[in-house]
Amino acid sequence: MRYRVTPGLYAVGSPTPQSPVFVSANFKMSFDRLRSHLSGRHGWILVLDTKGVNVWCAAGKGTFGTDELVNRIGITQLDKIVSHRRLILPQLSATGVCAREVNRRSGFRAIFGPILARDIPAFLDADMKATPEMRRVRFGLRDRAVLAPMEITAAAIHALPIAAVMLFLAGLGSDGYDLSRIASFGVWSAILILGAWLFGAVLTPIFLPWLPGRAFAGKGAWLGVLALIVGGLVLSGRPGVFRSWPSASAWIFLIPAVVSFVAMNFTGASTYTSLSGVKKEMRIAVPLQIAFAVIGFGLWIVGLFVR
Repeated sequence: MRYRVTPGLYAVGSPTPQSPVFVSANFKMSFDRLRSHLSGRHGWILVLDTKGVNVWCAAGKGTFGTDELVNRIGITQLDKIVSHRRLILPQLSATGVCAREVNRRSGFRAIFGPILARDIPAFLDADMKATPEMRRVRFGLRDRAVLAPMEITAAAIHALPIAAVMLFLAGLGSDGYDLSRIASFGVWSAILILGAWLFGAVLTPIFLPWLPGRAFAGKGAWLGVLALIVGGLVLSGRPGVFRSWPSASAWIFLIPAVVSFVAMNFTGASTYTSLSGVKKEMRIAVPLQIAFAVIGFGLWIVGLFVR
């Protein structure tokens, strides 16, 4: 569970003062991917202190930035180790690094390499010139789908406790506590809340480009409406699912709120967003999600005591 690399200067192969210098984050996967694609070559890797965050996210947060890069150059005394003044940075760090400022403050020239580490050998062989294909960010179905397992795992931290609480509370009623209600209404409530979470975690990345709107929360809200329709068609008529009209109405608010919240989590893994855009979206979406969740949970609680 150690995902951080100690910031500093690392050698790949047997570098000389003329060997290229690559800049990376101290997220272990970023560092390892870079190092693996430099196999058989000689160079230096300057690792910045990005608090264990990958290049792209750290650049957006400012930890992979101009100040940290200039500071790390000074700490490692890089100017005394290499004879040239060139740094090869990941292209996805460009949002956090001002090349002009780096050159003015350190004397080193920042050269932005390709998007993917696997293209670095070809980039070096082409005299540090990237082709248009190396500059292109792709976010196809496969790239999006691989995010689902991670999101499901992360969602379990929130979804499982909420489902457990609803399962326990389902036994309440105007006539006291009845375990039989847990086996029917409680189980179905837990299934619905977990299903909404899975719906958002799995289908959001798959259908992301085709969902209406720009905001991820909005895309999730549309998915929530779809989940309501699907759930209504599948579960209508089943005894024990909806205990009363307030508890049935509760899901009209709960499911879109849950799916919207899960969908919004993908903003950090998408090529479609920026830091300012994420902040703006959260300022608007989070209060609405909380309001819908509170109304929905309130109706669900009322439904425990109303027939």
